[in-house]
Amino acid sequence: MNKSDALNEIATQLLVSSEEAEKILDKAYSGGEYSDDSELGDWINLRFLPNCVFIDEIGYAKMCVDALKILSSTVASDYGSSRQRDMGQLWADMTRGYLGELACLQFFEKNGIIATLGHDAGNLSDFLPMDIHTIIDSDGSERIPKLNIGIKTTKWNGIWMDIPNDQFNHSHIHILVKVGAGRDHLFSFFKNLSVFRDKVLKKGVEVGSITSEESEVLFDRIPSFTQIPAYIVGFVVRDSNYSDLPYNGKIGRKNFTITEWNGAMLKGDLDRIRIKEGVVGKIKFEGIGDFAHDSGYLFNTGNLLWRKRDWDEFVFKNI
Repeated sequence: MNKSDALNEIATQLLVSSEEAEKILDKAYSGGEYSDDSELGDWINLRFLPNCVFIDEIGYAKMCVDALKILSSTVASDYGSSRQRDMGQLWADMTRGYLGELACLQFFEKNGIIATLGHDAGNLSDFLPMDIHTIIDSDGSERIPKLNIGIKTTKWNGIWMDIPNDQFNHSHIHILVKVGAGRDHLFSFFKNLSVFRDKVLKKGVEVGSITSEESEVLFDRIPSFTQIPAYIVGFVVRDSNYSDLPYNGKIGRKNFTITEWNGAMLKGDLDRIRIKEGVVGKIKFEGIGDFAHDSGYLFNTGNLLWRKRDWDEFVFKNI
């Protein structure tokens, strides 16, 4: 399969634009999920498409409201930054995170595991170690899962699973999900609910800000809600033997770019790499530059476990 065929397959199967399909493909390459065009067919047919699900409007509505439940008790600052997010941005970000959790649930169901999330009103930190809260067995009874599972959500352009500080030790399994919800996902949902046409734009006409014709033009510019594709990229196991300084990268004239990492990142590791590689310039991470912290666990997407036998061995048979 060549790149053109791969792009067409992604766009057709996920119902996304060619630009979005190219982003998906390029970031999979940057993350190390495949190394050249000869591996594209296997990556699409064995890894990508089998691990994709679609979130419909009902699922989105549930996650949107669940995010609203906890919004008032969530820290508004961006991670690693003093910049404050307003409530709308925070709501959209939290909804995207919950969509990743829902996608994981749908993926579990495809593999015979029925589970529920714990989206109750309260403090977000109460739920961090355990995103999967109950398992429903074949007899209909509910139980606490035997594994603590943490779910991380990123956009299509994410190539790292970043687990800062001591979060890694709180869950047995960490799963990464890419969600194809663009920056307009909350507005698209509101459009389907007629919030804009029947409320906002109608009020604009009433107060004389716009004409009825201008109102229709603005309404048409807002993208309509469509099913949201999500890709369950893979997972890592807490109780695994990770090596020291588990990186790979490439050096330029002055700078060094880290393209792979597979395990713990400790304070001072970048200085050790600087000495080892003889770097005189900057050390950056592929696709992101820098992380907001210098300790935790870090994995590029190519180092995640993703095969059916991996899910069976480490997750499905033990949960």
